Amino acid sequence: MKATDVIVQCLENEGVEYVFGIVGKETLDFIESLSKSDQITFIPARHEQGAAFMASAYGKFSGNSGVCTSTLGPGATNLITGIASAYLDYSPVVAIAGQAGLDKQHKPYHQLIDLVKLFGPITKCTVQVLDNQSIPELIRHAFRVSQMEKPGPALLIIPENLAMEAAPPKILPILPKSSTQPDHSSIAEACKILNECQKPFVIVGSGVIRQEGTDQFIAFTENLQAPITHSFTVKGIVPKISPLNYYTFGFEENDLVLSGISEADLLIVIGFDVIERLPKDWNKNKIPVLHIDAHQALVDEFYPVKVELVGNINKSLKEMNAQHIQLKNWTPSGNLKKRIEQTYQIKFNKKEISHLPLTTENILHVIEKVSTEQTFLISDVGAHKISIARTYQPKRAGGVLISNGFASMGIAIPSSVGAKLARPNDTIICITGDGGALMNFAEIETAKRLGLSFIIIVLNDYVLELEKQMMNKKFGTSSGVNFGNPDFVQLAISFGIKGVKPQTISEFEELLKSTLSSNELILFEIPLSQ
Repeated sequence: MKATDVIVQCLENEGVEYVFGIVGKETLDFIESLSKSDQITFIPARHEQGAAFMASAYGKFSGNSGVCTSTLGPGATNLITGIASAYLDYSPVVAIAGQAGLDKQHKPYHQLIDLVKLFGPITKCTVQVLDNQSIPELIRHAFRVSQMEKPGPALLIIPENLAMEAAPPKILPILPKSSTQPDHSSIAEACKILNECQKPFVIVGSGVIRQEGTDQFIAFTENLQAPITHSFTVKGIVPKISPLNYYTFGFEENDLVLSGISEADLLIVIGFDVIERLPKDWNKNKIPVLHIDAHQALVDEFYPVKVELVGNINKSLKEMNAQHIQLKNWTPSGNLKKRIEQTYQIKFNKKEISHLPLTTENILHVIEKVSTEQTFLISDVGAHKISIARTYQPKRAGGVLISNGFASMGIAIPSSVGAKLARPNDTIICITGDGGALMNFAEIETAKRLGLSFIIIVLNDYVLELEKQMMNKKFGTSSGVNFGNPDFVQLAISFGIKGVKPQTISEFEELLKSTLSSNELILFEIPLSQ
């Protein structure tokens, strides 16, 4: 059997449904083998970066590894931003890149660069196939590694000459994911310090969702009755109406929840990825920490761990919930929860909607008003990302996809393609600034070609607003942040999709409601009120 046929057979064994990418000379055999599969669909993207973003979002929303492919040289380097994003945002991805034949790699060759060295720092594993006998083993390893906590990308490099040669049709069994749980002495010590403290504060991150610990987390916090704050990527894990919900933290400035954290005598940090915000930014008082995560704590002076429960979070919390934990029932001073709600515009008076201006926050309130538990919001990167993190409250855990690790502009539109393929029956709404939109706008053609339906909201203000704010704060003026834009409605129409441009918040709400019931691919251009 040809090597690429074996690769496809192995991918089918892994349950792969889609491979995103662009065809190149060195991947012709692989694409031809994919075309014969009854299980896997190859989806040609318009840019390899978009393909990697699609695979990453598919991995996030499906729980399986998303797969993308490219040829050598510029095709592979175009993957880098999306692969780096998967690496720092903990998305399970397996990338397959073509490469020059082994007989050509000992000297300079057209488009040849060392992909092992290039991708090594941004993957959990990168390996070039040197012997076709190893293909089944390497593919199984790539998928297993990509899905292990914390998830991330793996890259398999296939030299052109090996792709065409024979390989053994061996299929390796898929083993259950392994997990550990803390020992009883650690559980006992954790319960001891919990019962001794008076003012615990819970900080939760997306590790809880990745390890399917949401239900146990809710039970744990209801037993404890302590205030909770969450990172950008885990929005929705605490219901909006919960009195324990102190909303999102991790902002550069005006992070009001930090005043509540500073009053605590114990921080219970569960599944938090420090890449979202280093402890020195939110634990300046060096409050003792109870660390609950799959990995050991990265201890420093601002993260003084008193006890750590290392193991599967779901199992750890289940063990904790079986123990006696004293209710705390404490509230941070200064009416903090109300101040957060007012400052971050979390509450919304629905009766006044017709008089409100077109601002990012008001757009988010309308989306929140009409959304359901089956609504997923995907954020690009820019000033609107901060507004989404502060203001928008989804109706389910993980109801917002925010890149808060690599945080690459241009991620929203291609991610919506991957998300919709992973969750075809759910509503996908992506919000992007005008800057990020045009970076991967061509992937609208991909979505249209696939017959996908989701909503694209382009916030148009002709400026990189977040950079403008930072420059004004630092220098008192800004430069290099303004640009011209096309007519986004006409641009959408040129791609064969509907484009609308509401002028009022009421018009936006009516158009959004009608779009949700029409099940179509549509772009909203929102001229932001200055």
